[in-house]
Amino acid sequence: MNFGMLVVLAVLAFVFCIVLTPSCRDLFLRKGLVDEPDTDRKLHAVPVPRCGGIGVVLSYFAALGAAYLLLPRGYSLYVQHRPLFTALLPATLLIFLVGLADDLLNLRARQKFMGQTVAAVLAVSLGARLTLHHGPVWIGWVLSVIWLLACTNAVNLIDGMDGLATGVGLTATFTTLSVALLTGNTGLAIATAPLAGALLAFLRFNFAPASVFLGDSGSLTIGFLLGCLGLVWSGHLGGWGMLGPLFTLGLPLVDVTLAIGRRLLREAPITQGDHGHIHHRVQDLGLSTRHAALLLYGCCALFACLAVVQSQLPHWPALVFLVLFVAMVGAGVHQLKYVEFRVAQRMLSHTLIRRAVRQQIHLEDMHRGLMRAANAEDCWKLVRRACDQLDIASVQLKLGERRFATHRFRVLNDPGCTMHVRLGEECWIVLIGSINIAPEALTRALAPLRRYDTQRLQLDAEPVAYRDAA
Repeated sequence: MNFGMLVVLAVLAFVFCIVLTPSCRDLFLRKGLVDEPDTDRKLHAVPVPRCGGIGVVLSYFAALGAAYLLLPRGYSLYVQHRPLFTALLPATLLIFLVGLADDLLNLRARQKFMGQTVAAVLAVSLGARLTLHHGPVWIGWVLSVIWLLACTNAVNLIDGMDGLATGVGLTATFTTLSVALLTGNTGLAIATAPLAGALLAFLRFNFAPASVFLGDSGSLTIGFLLGCLGLVWSGHLGGWGMLGPLFTLGLPLVDVTLAIGRRLLREAPITQGDHGHIHHRVQDLGLSTRHAALLLYGCCALFACLAVVQSQLPHWPALVFLVLFVAMVGAGVHQLKYVEFRVAQRMLSHTLIRRAVRQQIHLEDMHRGLMRAANAEDCWKLVRRACDQLDIASVQLKLGERRFATHRFRVLNDPGCTMHVRLGEECWIVLIGSINIAPEALTRALAPLRRYDTQRLQLDAEPVAYRDAA
């Protein structure tokens, strides 16, 4: 492998980006193409130009073009690795145009995703795809498209703090370049070296306090290109061959996974922005923007080391590296103390699961007994027994002309709340206590009591009302 060629590619991209970025920044500032600060998610002090990715992408393509035209071996290397460049460059240009359109026109999320999907399908159809040893070919194609979309959006979502997406992309690029050099993959090294030079130059302007942002034109393109390079890296090693690229982009991929999980748990739209990304949580720990970025760079470097080691020890069980990665991610997420996952973990604990199962068993037993009960007294015995089993402090029941009531004074010191379930005009029940029964489940269990309502109300009558106990 010609190291001089790689150095020239990186230096050319670096010089192009150092020259282009300030020019683009000043032009966008004059045209008003800036991110205005707000009090929610955009906390920079002054308006910052948002199309800095133009300088990165143009520098990348310019370095490859200059090497092809000027270097002695440029043409022969292009011919030798033509399938690689044919797969990468057209699709990368398309995703760049999608990001640029979003920067300039503020595309809708659906429009942007459609453009990303077209670019991903184009890249896969041209050869940037995962080949599985077993199973139908189309599964590899589908997984490749999903991977490209995940990488593209992961880097885009993590671009919420000065220098973060650029630094994460730079770390991933150096990792990919290192593996290419160690494994003798010349084509991968040539495709990666100019990206490393361009990102290193752009970080000079993007690190806190940033004077220019990547914008979607930059973050989408970087994520997409790194995803394509990851597919090339994996080669024909099958599914486990993707572990190295997965570790390399571990931070943004974990962040997008957590974002989707948090929004699903909150029943919020997946595309809705929030202040819960990893970099936000790190800053909430009291770190400055610079220190938070450096800490997250360190996490990326740790994942990168795991990726390089895994690529050099293919005979080791892949599960060993995956367990290490999951353990590191789990430890990091635990430190960030996400309320959504803490609540979900608590709700899924063995104690709560057993309690929920026991509760449903008691309700089902009561329902079956009420279906067979011969009179109101038998119904009351079944209701009272179920309330004892469910630790209800007090219960009052009205069945037509009959009224029943009981109190468990040993738990009335903390009455909790009152639940009034109306099954009809002359049929209702009042429960007092720490009640955590779903209203719908309780209404279904008590449905047989409706036969005691003199008015014969319909089963779809308003079932439940709550009020706090005095």
